[in-house]
Amino acid sequence: LLRERGTEVLCVRTDVTQRASVDGLAERVFQHFGAAHLVCNNAGIAIAGPLLQMTPDDWRLTMDIDFWGVVHGVEAFAPRLIEQKQGGHILNTASMAGLVGMSWLGVYCAAKFAVVGFTESLRRELEVHEIGTSVLCPMIVATDITANSMRMRGLEVSKAVAEPDQPPAGALRGGVIGTEEVARRVVRGIERNDLYILTHPEQRELLRRRAARLEEAAALS
Repeated sequence: LLRERGTEVLCVRTDVTQRASVDGLAERVFQHFGAAHLVCNNAGIAIAGPLLQMTPDDWRLTMDIDFWGVVHGVEAFAPRLIEQKQGGHILNTASMAGLVGMSWLGVYCAAKFAVVGFTESLRRELEVHEIGTSVLCPMIVATDITANSMRMRGLEVSKAVAEPDQPPAGALRGGVIGTEEVARRVVRGIERNDLYILTHPEQRELLRRRAARLEEAAALS
């Protein structure tokens, strides 16, 4: 679609769990285009189920993709952005599950909380180089993350709906929005250099309740 609109496109097969692979992507980008200005670390999977039923492989796979994928992307591109001295922006995709703990998504929450904290620190360190940093924290978006996550675990996608470890009704709250709406909010957030980019109005009440619990705990300390 981009090529049809006259945009120059470079596709590079990349394994975000491997630093060398992401370095290779960065090298190809800078060789081909000569510069980069917007870096989006967006690869992710979601594994649902009770925490005590998660296996070491579930933990490793989720952290390797959802957290280390972001770290590798930053390590590969941020030094190059600094060196080229043209500003730029880094967008790391986390989740609402990176701001509020959720039942049946404990592994995913752990990885996404790590991405949020990493991005908050990164913003402080890159702003002196006039490089913006944002963390995208959406609720449910109409993507193929469930099917893709099944494939990454070597499971048959056709059995995804029948899997016994699916979250119970009501565990995942909030409406489903399209990728186009998320993209619109991302562009606006980058233009404003927002640290947090949110997507759903339902997030407000959840975040208010979390902030109230923290304020209450601080008052009791």
